[in-house]
Amino acid sequence: MKSLIKALLRITLVLILLAAAAVAAVLWDAHKQLKAPLSISEVERVSIARGERFATVIEHMQADGLFTSVRQGYYLLLWARGTDLTRRVKAGEFDLAPGSTPLDALEMFIEGRSVLSELRLPEGWKFSQAFALIASHEDIEHTLPNDIASDELMRRIGYAGVHPEGRFFPDTYRFTKGMSDVELLRHAARLMTETLDAEWQERAPELPYASANEALTMASIVEKETGAAFERARIAGLFLRRLKVGMLLQTDPTVIYGIGDAFDGNIRKADLLRDTPYNSYTRKGLPPTPICLPGRAAIHAALHPEDDGSVFFVSKGDGTHQFSKTLAEHNAAVVRYQLKGR
Repeated sequence: MKSLIKALLRITLVLILLAAAAVAAVLWDAHKQLKAPLSISEVERVSIARGERFATVIEHMQADGLFTSVRQGYYLLLWARGTDLTRRVKAGEFDLAPGSTPLDALEMFIEGRSVLSELRLPEGWKFSQAFALIASHEDIEHTLPNDIASDELMRRIGYAGVHPEGRFFPDTYRFTKGMSDVELLRHAARLMTETLDAEWQERAPELPYASANEALTMASIVEKETGAAFERARIAGLFLRRLKVGMLLQTDPTVIYGIGDAFDGNIRKADLLRDTPYNSYTRKGLPPTPICLPGRAAIHAALHPEDDGSVFFVSKGDGTHQFSKTLAEHNAAVVRYQLKGR
């Protein structure tokens, strides 16, 4: 009996040693595979969709031949699961460079170091133009119908009751592929709100605006009236002087905005006489909403206007304007720059 027990103990010990050796061999192989470079000779892009299981990501990488062996991908999945890292993998487009190891790739996925998509919303665009660009961008997840009503759109992004014009900050937006249109619009709206609030807090004293929203409307007019940065504050000051003395603003961009899609590129006398809520030739004060997406410089100008006493201005034809303090000076400038001396 004792000899049998001894034999069983020897067998058990051998089996334990064999098992330990096998585990050690597997661990050594796993360490070697996870530290070995992936099978790539040039930059390879890995796409991870939102909500995609990490096992599926491994399958795709395996199918694309990024692993040196099946074991390399298998070990990466086991490591990610065993360390509870799979839930931290982020969606995006990731570029793996030659020499990258499976652990390098996992680190990149977790940190979200993805290739960013880009979208530019230019200063001076109308919201309809900005929304059309967003709706056509191939890297954005489109959840909003193209014909969605503006009030419903603003409700969905958390700005119920706010008119969309002018409420989105013009900027270059970089984002992970798959970001939704709602997320991008909400971010752009929040950025405009933060920018306007910050500028409003630092505004010049004794401005005639009843609210920051009126300043935003003025900024949108300034944005459309000139592309010359040095003129912005001067034009803002001119329009504010007109408001203070009860003059009509008489600015063509507001008329054009009121015409809408029917505008053919030419503004006619009939357009100046046709009354709309945005016709500053027929209605006093600011229009009911902004007329475009103003940039920070235009907002700053609207809140820090230049007081040079001018109340008239006319285009010189080179992107800048001639400013005048009296009607006589203005008429002379019109003859010089618009009528070419006639």
